Amino acid sequence: MSTVSHLRRGTVHGTAPRRRPAVPGPLLAQCVIWAGAAGVLALWWTGTASVVGPAGWLTGAGRITGLLAGYACAVLVALMARVPLLDHTLGTDRLARWHAAAGRYTVSLVCAHILLIIWGYTLTSQDGVLHETTTLVLDYPDMLKATAGFLLLVGTGVVSARFARRRMSYETWHYLHLATYLALFLAFGHQLSNGADFVGRRPAQLGWYALYAGVGAVLVWYRFVVPVRRALRHRLRVAEVRAEAPGVVSVYLTGERLAELGARPGQFFRWRFLTPGLWWTAGPYSLSAPPRPDHLRITVKAAGGHSAALARLRPGTRVWAEGPYGAFTEARRRSAKVLLLAGGVGITPLRTLFETLPGEVTLVYRARRPEDLALRGELDAIAAARGAVVHYVVDEPAAYSSPLTARALSRLIPDLAAHEVFLCGPPGMAQAARKALRVAGVPRRRVHHESFEF
Repeated sequence: MSTVSHLRRGTVHGTAPRRRPAVPGPLLAQCVIWAGAAGVLALWWTGTASVVGPAGWLTGAGRITGLLAGYACAVLVALMARVPLLDHTLGTDRLARWHAAAGRYTVSLVCAHILLIIWGYTLTSQDGVLHETTTLVLDYPDMLKATAGFLLLVGTGVVSARFARRRMSYETWHYLHLATYLALFLAFGHQLSNGADFVGRRPAQLGWYALYAGVGAVLVWYRFVVPVRRALRHRLRVAEVRAEAPGVVSVYLTGERLAELGARPGQFFRWRFLTPGLWWTAGPYSLSAPPRPDHLRITVKAAGGHSAALARLRPGTRVWAEGPYGAFTEARRRSAKVLLLAGGVGITPLRTLFETLPGEVTLVYRARRPEDLALRGELDAIAAARGAVVHYVVDEPAAYSSPLTARALSRLIPDLAAHEVFLCGPPGMAQAARKALRVAGVPRRRVHHESFEF
């Protein structure tokens, strides 16, 4: 027997959704980004009469990488400006991955730009690398600030590398990462004052200003203005903290006009609890119950200092909530049959989908021990009410354990390949689940997973 509980399938409430063509949001967004890069290359092409000799080719390559680096900086910021259209279409985790990739490209382009420009100028002046570097930094307008910005950008890249992030808390990394904004501010001026593609070309200058001003306005609006406005309007407070399982608590929150938030099952907020020790950081936690006009609920497992402190929250504590974020919602569904595959506290967004998704829905919930199955009473009630199936799989006792393999999953769900899958759990479990689902014949495009490892 591989499950602790197996409820009988009955008549499913709700109407199965019709198949809808997938909206190519990621492809469209990538086309827009690459079209912008093509426009930047066109700026160089139209401003370059000819390229002569090795010095000309090196300098030209330096100009191209500099323009692309400047454009990549704007893209880098725009991807994490938390624009609802992007977030709800692409998903926060995909935006975070693109942001990380854009950061690596940006640092590489900046380094290439510096080396190529110095090399090309050295061949032109015949003054030596050291002399040319000193001249560029000390004598050219805005280059001292640009040099400081470059060092900050490289430093941010170093602390964002995987080996470095594993050695520091998320909060420490987050605040060090904010140095990116200062680096871009310091480096911006030298592009217009020194760049051959901008000097004397007013339309190009205005276009560059518009690009950066637009991205900056979007960043300020969605990262600062909107959260403050919503905090003042909705006045969220902690109503109750309730234990759900060992190390797991639910936090109930009340407020005003909560329906205006537009939250959907499967989404999350960044919660900032205005109490000593917690006010300075915002943690991403999913809603663990469908949003109501008068209250919201999150369920959190103690996995660090911030999450553990939530068990000690007092009723009446003020809360700022940024969001809702994420595309892990019913909008991704394309199939009549759905499998919800949860691991540990990953049950939280899937619990909301289990209650609200129409059609035929099956839930598989994996945990270490039976007592770690948070919200189990609610899940059983939902399954009974809608005639759905819920499987609980635990590692202990061994008699109820089941490996996360294609064969084991197919035993629980015989027509597994016909299901759309919503997956949420710890990184190791999620990776094993994706592999098992591929082996079982579930197409990659029908496996939906949103990670909180930003």
